[in-house]
Amino acid sequence: MELFLENILNLVGFVVGIIIGTISYIGFRNTGSPTLFRLTLAFYSIGIGFFIMWAGQTLDIFVYKTGHTERWVQTFGIAVQTVGYFFIAFSHTIKSFFPKSNYLRSIGIMPLFLISFISIENIIRSISFILLAYGAIETLLSYFASRRKTAILVACGLWALAIGEFLGWYYFVFPQSILNVVSIATKIAGLIMLFIPVTKVPLTKIKFDENI
Repeated sequence: MELFLENILNLVGFVVGIIIGTISYIGFRNTGSPTLFRLTLAFYSIGIGFFIMWAGQTLDIFVYKTGHTERWVQTFGIAVQTVGYFFIAFSHTIKSFFPKSNYLRSIGIMPLFLISFISIENIIRSISFILLAYGAIETLLSYFASRRKTAILVACGLWALAIGEFLGWYYFVFPQSILNVVSIATKIAGLIMLFIPVTKVPLTKIKFDENI
């Protein structure tokens, strides 16, 4: 039952990611913004990551019937999503992996406890958490500078994605729990929060952030 629910949520995540990616692409076509192009790549990557995990689970449910998805499929899907998270963070014009600010650099320490060198997936989730936390903090700082309400939604969406990755890691500690389902649902909620500000771009040509 849990695997079937995860399968449905991954399909929903795929659809939501592709829709937002398509809207971002329309915005890029309308504005020529490099940031929107990066966001297009980001959301397509996130959607494709969901699709990879959905496909693996679908094969297991209807073909292999082992009751669990192959670990490499899960890892590959998460890795593709991490590429998307990088593009989201890069939309804030990162010049290096960590910012010069000591305050922002400190977020690199926060997820170190997540890293387990036994599992590549754990390392990838840790990188995802760092990128998403960076993007969320940068967006909050841009809100204080510009007072645009959409920045709050973007920050909340990024934090939801970060929490989803954290819960996904914690699922390894309690593998019999429903944490993985909650993780996927939280990430979808984060995408939906990002959907609202992104949909305004093709219609009004507003800026997603101050660097567009």
